[in-house]
Amino acid sequence: MTSSRPTAQGATPPAQPGPVSGAATTRLVGIDLARGLAIVGMFVAHLGADGPAGARNPEWFVIADGRSASMFALLAGVSLALTSGRDRVPSGPRLAHARMTTLVRAALLLPLGWFLSALGTPVAVILPAYAVLFVLALPFLGLRRRWLVTGAAVTAVVGPTLMALAVEPVGGSASLVARLTEAPASGTVRLPGDELVTGYYPAIVYLAYILLGLAVGRTDLTRLRTQVGLLVAGAGLAAFAWGTSRLTLDAVGADASPLVRQLLSGRAHDDATLEVLGNCGTAMAVIGLFLLLTRPGRFGRMVGAVLSPLAAAGAMSLSVYTAQILAIFVLGEEVVRDATSNAVLAWFVIVALAGAWLWRRLFGRGPLERVLHGAATAVAGPRPS
Repeated sequence: MTSSRPTAQGATPPAQPGPVSGAATTRLVGIDLARGLAIVGMFVAHLGADGPAGARNPEWFVIADGRSASMFALLAGVSLALTSGRDRVPSGPRLAHARMTTLVRAALLLPLGWFLSALGTPVAVILPAYAVLFVLALPFLGLRRRWLVTGAAVTAVVGPTLMALAVEPVGGSASLVARLTEAPASGTVRLPGDELVTGYYPAIVYLAYILLGLAVGRTDLTRLRTQVGLLVAGAGLAAFAWGTSRLTLDAVGADASPLVRQLLSGRAHDDATLEVLGNCGTAMAVIGLFLLLTRPGRFGRMVGAVLSPLAAAGAMSLSVYTAQILAIFVLGEEVVRDATSNAVLAWFVIVALAGAWLWRRLFGRGPLERVLHGAATAVAGPRPS
């Protein structure tokens, strides 16, 4: 993100349904905390101050760029798994019900995303992309974990490659999309309404996060072995991906073609394979860490109590995100484009966490989450036992 702030590429949280019925009805606080952390990262990406030459101020704020969007997408996949059987693959009426409720949520997220985009704030709204991703996820809801992991891996390789071939110049000529649409040969081509390839959150890339999230949600997230595995494997994957990107980019040098450098990139929002793998690793590690910290017991209850505002924001992330966009619209785009200090960022975080904590205490489910849950229930009926 540069100091000119042309568009803040943060993330929109997915709508969060309520806990599943049956034996496993306990809400996983660690998942809410992971969403809450992604919300704070989203605020940093949108509202954090920029220093000279577009650098983050402080510089470590750069860790929020790109990772919030990918973590929300992966957590959306986790949510789809948690509401359709958790570690049990749904079939028959349960699978049909899961697909219908997912389709209803997609149908409601799309116009909400269009509305928020129409406000004209300098924030790239991801809700329309989420709607497309939820529809693309429908055929995968009944697959076993190994096939979900395989699908995520294939998408992480094929999706970024297809996108790069479509939008990057090849051999000094304009990109394929630029030639087909007669758009300017230089610069990134954004086709209006296209959420599949040229959008800020291309679905052919972000589907990898959804599928991996589904696979994560299909494991027993209450097991210590699963939690440690997520933390260790996630940290290892992130280190491998970003380390490989750095080494290979140094090896090919600055004279390599834009297409080659794009394919090897690990930079935020480049949507290259190594960036996707690094983002997946980061999200897995964060989920594993928070699940470990909130395990049943005295220490877990203490952590949950101390971080309850963060968990509350994660539990009603769609409402918090929408409120943020509306607040930016009311305050003016200068709070994003011309942030010279982090005072506005601090106030957004404080108000969001305090407001979410108070709302959860008084009313439970977030307002927009309540609307989506009610609509899904009205159309699909109660979840089959």
